[in-house]
Amino acid sequence: MATFPARVIPEGERCGILVPLTIVYLDKRDIEGAGLSIDEAIHAVARSIPGPAGINVFDMEAVTTTSDGVMIEGAIIRMAASDGGRINPDFGMLSMAEIEDSDELLAVEPHLIQWRKRFPGRRLFRGPDPKTKLIPVHNVVITGRASNNNSATEMMNIVTMEEIILPILGQLTCMKGGPVLVGMVGEVISVGIGMTIAEQYGRVFPSRQFKPGETAHGSGAYAKTLKKNIPCVVCDKAVLAEQTIAALDCGCVPARELGCSPAVLSIARAMGYPMALDRITAGAWEELESVGITRTWLEEHPTPMTREEVLAKADGIIPGVERARRVASSELLEMREIDG
Repeated sequence: MATFPARVIPEGERCGILVPLTIVYLDKRDIEGAGLSIDEAIHAVARSIPGPAGINVFDMEAVTTTSDGVMIEGAIIRMAASDGGRINPDFGMLSMAEIEDSDELLAVEPHLIQWRKRFPGRRLFRGPDPKTKLIPVHNVVITGRASNNNSATEMMNIVTMEEIILPILGQLTCMKGGPVLVGMVGEVISVGIGMTIAEQYGRVFPSRQFKPGETAHGSGAYAKTLKKNIPCVVCDKAVLAEQTIAALDCGCVPARELGCSPAVLSIARAMGYPMALDRITAGAWEELESVGITRTWLEEHPTPMTREEVLAKADGIIPGVERARRVASSELLEMREIDG
């Protein structure tokens, strides 16, 4: 019988946070090496877990974008939710749409200049195509108690209503075996989650709904409380800084090509990159100001830091994550062999 490895975050208390359901990460290369299809592997994982689980399959050679428009290496290509060893046949599994490069696409999604400059020829995946299958709100799959939401970056136990936030860079760090931060989302990231960009088949929205400089939340100071008390697993801040700097180096400007998240704005300010502050809407300013990101502060001109300085001091430059604890992926994850 073919076997393949799975990276598993077990349900329960883990590294100081509550994980509300079992979380499983699979590498497409491991599945192919076992001679299985992706769906066969997902069902095999489901059979091995008696409780609720969210299952994500990665193509580590493809690329994706963060919610604020930074392009990164590695992408989720299929997601699932299982419970009691089963997957709901109608709503339990969903693939991400592959995006085709074109001049027309670049004209309406200018942040994709990163694709041509950094990752030419790589396959690009973000969220699902709603024309291929009826998709509930927020790109979610559900089976029993398990909900795998926002294109596999937020999971929930529907019965207990406990959630966990899993930004894509944190998941990719787990796939690569690097250190991650675990803690509570806090106010800054709660605001930043809403600073999305306009993408077709985006991770949260299937249409080009919110442009750079706008907020998807539109809830003023309340935005900082929306996800504040939810546990999260995120990448090391130096990793976030490195990827954001690469986007800025491609000519992407916060609030013009990139979202106006606190992280993006803080890095641009520290390094003296231009920011399109006039494009930030009143609603977005209200949310940013609620966590201390003011126009006056952003318009200050501190001595620009070098890339090396920002990477070394990223923890102090990039705000966000409360009660953060840096742990090795091996502390958080278990490696399991799954029988196909």
